[in-house]
Amino acid sequence: MYGGNNPYPPQGYDQAGFNFGQQQNSYQQPPYQQQGSYYQQPGSQYQQPGSQYQQPGSQYQQPGSHYQQGPYSPYQQNPYPPQALLIGINYIGQMYQLKGCINDVKSIKQLIVNKFGFSEAPDKMVILTDDQKDPLMRPTRVNIINAMKWLVSGCKPGDSLFFHFSGHGSQKKDLDGDEVDGYDETILPVDYKKNGQIVDDEMNAIMVRPLPEGVRLTAIFDSCHSGTALDLPYIYGDDGKLVIQKGPSQFKMFTKTLSNIASGNVLGAISNVIDLAGNSEKAKKMTEETRSSFADVIMFSGCKDSQTSSDTKINNMATGAMSYALIKALSTNRELTYLQLLRESKKHLSNFKQKPQLSSGRLMDMNQKFIM
Repeated sequence: MYGGNNPYPPQGYDQAGFNFGQQQNSYQQPPYQQQGSYYQQPGSQYQQPGSQYQQPGSQYQQPGSHYQQGPYSPYQQNPYPPQALLIGINYIGQMYQLKGCINDVKSIKQLIVNKFGFSEAPDKMVILTDDQKDPLMRPTRVNIINAMKWLVSGCKPGDSLFFHFSGHGSQKKDLDGDEVDGYDETILPVDYKKNGQIVDDEMNAIMVRPLPEGVRLTAIFDSCHSGTALDLPYIYGDDGKLVIQKGPSQFKMFTKTLSNIASGNVLGAISNVIDLAGNSEKAKKMTEETRSSFADVIMFSGCKDSQTSSDTKINNMATGAMSYALIKALSTNRELTYLQLLRESKKHLSNFKQKPQLSSGRLMDMNQKFIM
């Protein structure tokens, strides 16, 4: 997310070489942690906490036609109150301070409590914002990761989970080959300069892979470069059809190919085209094999991976444009399908360059009713 005319931080920080594993040595148990849950000590974010975690790809099959039936019906008879994690970071006092992210959390909270029956009880809803005095409720890297683990801890078929992030997003060079455009998407905790960003691979491992079939996770990312922030393999356009991912790396490869042709290096040009096609297919296949989910995971993002999301002012209130658009759409009409909600959100973003995205952990019917 960016605001006003401030220079956007990721352009300066993407290649800064953050140490993503560095964490504080001391850690105090947060108030919302349940006894026996699978929290790890800081620095263990890539471990698979608990027996329900499996090695990537071990529990996932190639998505087949049976995925297309959509959300698991027991959710609708869920006897358990849903759980929510809301994160809003204005980066107060920092160079690239935002204005609307904490307001977004307040507005989203009001929406899900009043319209969707979520509870404000501390064991059912956790809110991390950087205006809070309690150090355990501030959106630091370690607090965000532990809150994500809390959200999915002990979930079972029929449970409904909700995640909302409003703040800065960025990109980082992909190191494991699962990104078509060559870049991982990230979110920036309030202490990202010291302790690093949180990468989409990490968020998928924490919040998506542990979920059993029958659990629903609805996620909203109101941040820049958030199109595939959860690394979900299936992206849908506002025509209800799957989107074929394309990235800036294709343009760079095309430029290199033209350069090779101009210099007479025809073999080099052919090699570039083959590499591009091969790498894109490998990345797509890897994402489908290792990031798919038997759970019903749906994510709305404020923009494509290549775009920025706006921190703006609407009706004299600072807000993230995507958070506002979703709230507006759902407040006006709750009886929307996923496709209608995506289109309505896009309509409310017509004055902005960003295009909202919907992605899922398995193939879905976009004409199903939106539920949480």
